[in-house]
Amino acid sequence: MKKFLLLLGICSVSSAYAQGGMLIIQNFTTNYDFRGAIFASNNAGGCYPIVANQNPDAIVVPAGATAKYENYRDQYSSSAFPVTSWNVNLGPGSTVLPRLWSHPSLMPGGVISNNTKWSMSKFQMFHAGTSVPETYFNGNIGETVAACNTVPDVINTAWGNAKWFTITAGTDVYTYLVIQ
Repeated sequence: MKKFLLLLGICSVSSAYAQGGMLIIQNFTTNYDFRGAIFASNNAGGCYPIVANQNPDAIVVPAGATAKYENYRDQYSSSAFPVTSWNVNLGPGSTVLPRLWSHPSLMPGGVISNNTKWSMSKFQMFHAGTSVPETYFNGNIGETVAACNTVPDVINTAWGNAKWFTITAGTDVYTYLVIQ
């Protein structure tokens, strides 16, 4: 009975922390395109692994558009702005491992997926439809309760604002990056 309860406890903690939640980037601006990187990390202990969309390929969410990332794998077929390859960093000083969206460790239930959650974004806004950056509307934003992040959850500028927040409803977790 003790082994069963231990196993049940481990499974519930693991599933409660599994990446499973969706990241939604809503770009409500009419003048700017979002270009940036999104990160997930293990904020429950040690910060690693860290997962990010592969550089130099920034995610681009045009003015007025919304991007949804259900998880590392399913986002490839469901997102309007899919990520083909993810960079996985397993620890300090380790080599960053590029992993295709279909890699087993990134699938729901995979070891990386089970030990990470959406944690932050590094972004730069660009004038809509151009490659001209808005110099003063950019930054790092993310989950402030995460021990690994020292970034704010709100960025306010004269050119626009960004807010990062998470909503949990039962077992469903939705993380938002809203840009206005």
